[in-house]
Amino acid sequence: MRADDTPGPAEEIRPGDWNSGPWDGSSGDDRPRDTAATLDGLRERIRQGESAGAGGADRPDGHAGDDDDGLFGTGGRRSARASDERRGSARRDRRQGRRRGWSPDGPQEGSAASQGPDADPEAVARAICLRLLTMAPKTRAQLAEALRKREVPEEAAQAVLERFSEVGLIDDEAFAAAWVSSRHIGRGLARRALAQELRHRGVEEETVKEAVGRLDPEQEVETARALVARKLAATRGADPKTRTRRLAGMLARKGYSPGLAFRVVREALEAEGLDTDDLPGEFG
Repeated sequence: MRADDTPGPAEEIRPGDWNSGPWDGSSGDDRPRDTAATLDGLRERIRQGESAGAGGADRPDGHAGDDDDGLFGTGGRRSARASDERRGSARRDRRQGRRRGWSPDGPQEGSAASQGPDADPEAVARAICLRLLTMAPKTRAQLAEALRKREVPEEAAQAVLERFSEVGLIDDEAFAAAWVSSRHIGRGLARRALAQELRHRGVEEETVKEAVGRLDPEQEVETARALVARKLAATRGADPKTRTRRLAGMLARKGYSPGLAFRVVREALEAEGLDTDDLPGEFG
């Protein structure tokens, strides 16, 4: 092996090899003094357990920090550290994305990302509406409010809303009908509460009346009875008047009229054999 060769697997370095043979400046090859001094420095670093990367500038082959062959047992660790640092940097970039000027609806006002050419307002409006509709059904009024909050020009917003209505992506009548059905069955809400929720979501009054008008009054009464039956057992530790007020109050919060609420509660208590003559018939 020549003095400037790197030992391979078949030429394992044995104890004492650092002080004799071709690594020694006193060999017949008569290596320059500065090379011998460099080797002495490397031997000292190895004995101290330092990373070869820290002394890469002093390596005899002149490749600073390029110890990928693992000769000094540190190249693999350095590569792993570099990989971890790259992954950590990518995670920091994702976490800091909003700080760098991006939001779910595009670049933030005044950020570096907002310095490019303006986006087409209708394209922005379409993207916002599609994202919101993908999350949950929305009324036209809800989408219009979302576009106003994001400062989409009114003309562009109305054009997109009209187009979405034409193709059926916005349908307040269908929204109201589905809302009444699901909320009455799932939460036991009466017509008054359902109408209030639809108005809060911007549904026009005529559409609200049409949707809640489809709810069968007899079905509403049966739902009230089922709600009372479900809660009746939990009130048995209280006196009849307290039970009546608690159960009627529960129905009132769900939109049932006081007359219907007290009538249904009285029926349930009479079915238990209680005397209902002295029970309240109204709140107070």
